[in-house]
Formats: sequence, structure tokens, C-alpha cells
Amino acid sequence: MARKNSAKKNNRATGTRSGGLKPAIRSQARSGTLATKRSASHAGAEGGFVEFLHKPTCTTCRKARAFLENRGVELHFRNLDKERLSPAELEQLIGTRDHKDFLNTRNELYRDKNMKQNPPDRAEAIRLMAENPNLIRRPVVLAGGRVVLGFDPEEYSSL
Repeated sequence: MARKNSAKKNNRATGTRSGGLKPAIRSQARSGTLATKRSASHAGAEGGFVEFLHKPTCTTCRKARAFLENRGVELHFRNLDKERLSPAELEQLIGTRDHKDFLNTRNELYRDKNMKQNPPDRAEAIRLMAENPNLIRRPVVLAGGRVVLGFDPEEYSSL
């Protein structure tokens, strides 16, 4: 399915970038859930759409995209190379979850800094992911207040 241009216009009207994350209600941030206006109102049912944060050249992202599109899910894309997540967006996205789950263990920086043995604290991890979007585990799928990291057919089927 093609990218929906109307999503860009709607986002400009609300002051967010295409695929941008909106500030969550405080209780959502505390509980670790994340809901954007669009994903909260349209995702969850077959044929609904989800925010799909990805890198187009990533094979895992391409596999996840094909899986979701084959099930009739309308995807709204955000290329993490071109539209990086800000530290505030990452903070909101991670919520109360463990920040280490969002680190891409296959990334060269992850290996060079030996993050498996010496994981960065939350603030440092968010700073590094904002500066180096390849350090974010991909794809990130946002639907109905849920966040799914990586390719997980079982989780995708329950969206």
C-alpha cells in the first residue's frame, strides 16, 4: 500500500511531523502506554492503520511491513533516517518500559561501546538513540496504545 499523503497534511495542522508522536496524557506516560490521536482511534481492528517507524533498507522492517500489509493493515510510515525521533519522543515512546529493550543489539555502536556488558543509563541511551537512529530496535509499530518492537508476528496478529 502506498503512503497516505493526507496523514502529512493532518499532522501539519496539529503541529507534529509526519508520523510524529504527540504528547501523551500523564497517566499514559506513567503506565508505559503510548497513544497517538490516530493510532488510538483507528488501530486495533483488522483494516485499521498503525504507525510504522522503520528504516526502508532494513530487512526486518521489510518483512514486518509485508506481514502487516498482507493482513490489510494501513501503515503510516516514518523513516527513522530522515525523520529522527527527538529525545522527548523517545522518552514518551519508552514510557515505563526498560530502555534497554529499545536498543538494537546488532548495531555497530552497540557492539563498539560494549553495551551488552555495560548498558547505558536511560538518559544516555535516549541521547544515543536520538543521535544514532540505527541504534533503535526496528521496526517500531504503534497501534492502539501498544508498542511492538522488531518483527513479532504473534504480537502483530493481536493488534
